[in-house]
Amino acid sequence: MKKKILLLTDFSKNSLNAIMYALELYRLDRCDFYVLNVFRTTYDLIKDIIPPKQGEKGYDVPKKKSAEGLERISKLIEFREDKNPYHNFTYVSLNKPLLKAVDELVEEKDIEMVVMGTKGVSDNESPVYGSNAIEIMEKNRNCPVLVIPSEAKQVLPKEIVFPTSYKTHYKRRELDYLIEIARKNGASIKILHIKEEDKLDKSQEAHQQMLEEYFDRLDYSFHSLSCVTVSTAVKCFVESRESDMVAFINKKHNFFGSILTQPLVKDIGYKLKIPVLVLHDLRN
Repeated sequence: MKKKILLLTDFSKNSLNAIMYALELYRLDRCDFYVLNVFRTTYDLIKDIIPPKQGEKGYDVPKKKSAEGLERISKLIEFREDKNPYHNFTYVSLNKPLLKAVDELVEEKDIEMVVMGTKGVSDNESPVYGSNAIEIMEKNRNCPVLVIPSEAKQVLPKEIVFPTSYKTHYKRRELDYLIEIARKNGASIKILHIKEEDKLDKSQEAHQQMLEEYFDRLDYSFHSLSCVTVSTAVKCFVESRESDMVAFINKKHNFFGSILTQPLVKDIGYKLKIPVLVLHDLRN
């Protein structure tokens, strides 16, 4: 059965880097890739009562630029793929807000993974993720999102960090994509517990055992850090081990709170140079 992957592009180097990463990650999988670019019409808010429509300059010019950009991307992909028989591509240009376009395509095409790039950081004042990445990671609740920082190397993951508090239980289906990526790449999963107490309570022990069952037959190990914030713990652990990916479930009102909200992302400041796999709480 073919996988259906949505690749987002704004024609930047960052988004191209993310596309190439996805093609490498799924190089031996049968996939239908949908390459999406959204464009905005241009019009004068004072002179124009309504936004321009097809056939009008304010619509046709940005539409043409979008189509030309997708044509350039298609040529780059064709060169990179070298006639990979497992991959098919469909190029989509839409005049819609990015989140709305993503939600509609995820539903219409039964997309199972969204892949997008994001800018890196050049100094401590810069945000880790761009606003588009934040919105998709936070609000797209129907399928996983894989975010590739601009600095990410085209290296398949061999070590994936999975932070947890053990305070909430996970459904096996929530972890399917993490397990699949780890299995296909022979990657180890490092389960990182940021401790608030010296010992786990009975509920936490049960949740830890649940992860043992889910990760059975995979290379996994348990680790813990204490007396630090979640962001600092992840930063230190990833950097010290030179890990290749971070994966977690975006559970609101729990351990991470809403970890992907803009203020917290700015606060993290650990300049991740590795992909982040955002899974979703299926109960939300």
